[in-house]
Order: sequence, then structure tokens, then C-alpha cells
Amino acid sequence: MGICRVDIHLPGGGETFDIAIRIVKAADPIDYLVLQPEQTDRRLIQVIMRDGPVQALLDNLQSLLEDRSGWRVTVVQIGVTLPKLPSPKNEKKKASSQHTREALYIQVSSNAKPNWDYVLMVFLSTIVAAVGLVSDGVAAVIGAMVIAPLLGPIMGLAMGAALGEVALLRKGVLSLVMGIGVALGVSFLLALVMPANFESRELMSRAEVRLDGLALAMAAGGAAALSVTRGTASALVGVMVAAALLPPAAAVGLFAGYGEGELALRAALLLSLNVASLILSALIVFRLRRIRPRKWIEQKHADRAIWINAILSGVFLIVAVALILMLDLGSTVQLRS
Repeated sequence: MGICRVDIHLPGGGETFDIAIRIVKAADPIDYLVLQPEQTDRRLIQVIMRDGPVQALLDNLQSLLEDRSGWRVTVVQIGVTLPKLPSPKNEKKKASSQHTREALYIQVSSNAKPNWDYVLMVFLSTIVAAVGLVSDGVAAVIGAMVIAPLLGPIMGLAMGAALGEVALLRKGVLSLVMGIGVALGVSFLLALVMPANFESRELMSRAEVRLDGLALAMAAGGAAALSVTRGTASALVGVMVAAALLPPAAAVGLFAGYGEGELALRAALLLSLNVASLILSALIVFRLRRIRPRKWIEQKHADRAIWINAILSGVFLIVAVALILMLDLGSTVQLRS
């Protein structure tokens, strides 16, 4: 469990200051100190505490101070403290490596932003992926997934639904649609200049819609959401998400450019299935990790948003699985005939 310092800047003293002190004491801090800066009408409370109770402390302070002005709360992670702190007696119950809701929101929101750098990275990664698919180059496809920045939009969409934040939800949807649109357009244009290679296993496998793809996408979305809440999101997690999105999207554009409508539809079905699986599993993990708004009314809106997204994703998954089974049945009938 990590250690952090919470700095609470308050205007003056009075009842607000007394209540803030009681809130700090109730949070079971390791230590706290009250300082008076140069401004005589200001107070600074410095609190040293473990990461676990920080979210509850921030929520209580915001409930106290949200209708007042002139206050600010900052949180700073601490790497080393001396003397060494003893482990808490109930460490198993209190241990938590989950970042605060506010820190997660800032991180996810910044990564879900649809800027020109994002578009350029998707553009370049699609070129690498398309070349790898056509040439049956596994290394090129893997390299494309490494540089594809598709983790941010998926997490933005899922967290926007979990928190009931329409702005973040809209930003995630816009980024995801933009990224997939760029991948489809670039791969379609590349198909007009690159000769088709239907012997490529990398390309043809993206037209194989199977139930194991569902498990892969669900695991990728869940691992991505879990890593984000723990503050350990890495390039490897981004590769897992990109593996479910970028190659199928590039394959859709390539097949469409080659005039292979049925193969393009199969690849599009795989892409759609993966998108729904990623979002659904991320929503489930955020729910289990208690990523919820602070206020009751916001929680009510978030619950509605989560259920809407979960129901839509679930319905889509059921339809997609049914289509997969129908496609497999159709293929079996053709082989027998």
C-alpha cells in the first residue's frame, strides 16, 4: 500500500476548519499538521496517510467545501518516509492500490482526447498493420498493435458510463469512431494499390468469427480496466486492446477495397463483437472496483448509464453470437454439400 500527503488549503478558521479537522481525524491518518501560511486568513492542513482511505477523505472534504470558495485540496504520492511505518493490523482489509476517482478521471480523460497526434498514430499503425496482413508478416502486425493508441477511447467510453459523465462518454465515443474510421479509410485506400494476397493467414484469420475471439476481447477489456484503476496501465495492456480492434478494422478496409463483400462483413462482425466485448468487460470491472460518482443523484445517473451500456452491449453480444453460430452452420452446410 502506498503513502501519500493530502494538503488541505482552507480560508481562515471557524466552524469549517473544525469540521475539516474532524474529517481528517476520522480518516485514520498516519500523521497530520496544521500550518498557517503568510496569509493570516488561511490555514493549511497537511495529512500523511495510506492510499486506501484517501478517496473517502476527498469525498467528505468535497461534501463539506463544495458550496464554499477559496479552498483547494491536493494529493501527492510519497516514495519514502522515515522512520519506517509499521504495517497496519488489518492490512488485508485496508490494502488498496486503487487510485482515487479524481486521478483516474484525469488520466482517462487525457488519454481519450481525439487530437491530431492520436489520428496520426492510428494512421501510421494502420499502414503497418495493413502491410503486415497482406504480406502475412506477424512481426508487422504486432508492431502495429504496439503503436496503436486505442486503449484511451475504450477506457474513456467505459469510465464515462461508469461515472455518468456525458462529456467523457462523448469524448470516448468520438475518439473510438474516429480511430476506427481512420483505420477503415486508410486500409481501403491501401487495398487499391497493394495486390491482394488471400493466402495470407494473418489476413484471412480476421474473417474467421469464432467464440474464442469473444473470450480474448473480454479478457483484454477487463485487464485494461483493472490496470487503469490500479494505475499500472502499460503498453502491453494497450497491445491487448489494439489486438482486438486494429487488425480487424484494417481487414475490413482491405476486403472492401478488394471487392470481397462477404469477407468484409465477417471482419466487420468480428470488429463489432470485439468492441462490444471490450466495453462490456470494462464496465463490469469498473463496477466491481466501485468506480462510482460521489453524490447520490450522480450515482443514480451513473447506474442508469451503466445499465444502458451493459444492456446494449449484452444484446449486441447475443445477436453477434447468434450470427456467429449461423455463419458456422452455413459453412458446415456448404462443406457437406
